[in-house]
Amino acid sequence: MLAFLALVALVASASAAPAGPPAPHGPSYHEPKYEPRPYAYEYGVHDEYSGANFNAQETSDGAAVHGSYQVHLPDGRIQTVTYTADHYNGYVADVKYDGQAVYPKYEPKPYAPHPAPHKPAPYPAPAPHPAPAYKPAPAPYHPPAPAYHN
Repeated sequence: MLAFLALVALVASASAAPAGPPAPHGPSYHEPKYEPRPYAYEYGVHDEYSGANFNAQETSDGAAVHGSYQVHLPDGRIQTVTYTADHYNGYVADVKYDGQAVYPKYEPKPYAPHPAPHKPAPYPAPAPHPAPAYKPAPAPYHPPAPAYHN
């Protein structure tokens, strides 16, 4: 019996095998090569109302990117980041801080306990509804039987 099952399994697997080599594939996708495009840009923001004060500039010769940006930090310092990036070294940044950090003096507030929680007045109990009254169902409607006249 075991030999019969092995034979059936062998025939089933042979019939499920592909009949030949796989079909050839079409042409594979090749990403187009683009020429390097040099660029340069610069911007800055100085808003007295919000306190935003920063600027950035960047240039590229097509092979490497060089740039820097400055941010006026909330603690009074100025952060300057100068960076270069290329395909060999990756992103390399030099970060510098100018000025001295100034923080407001910490003055702990005296302890004040929280007020007692508010407990609203309870809702009044709902008024009871009257008990349902029994009404017999109306008699069903039966139309009169049709009369045929000769």
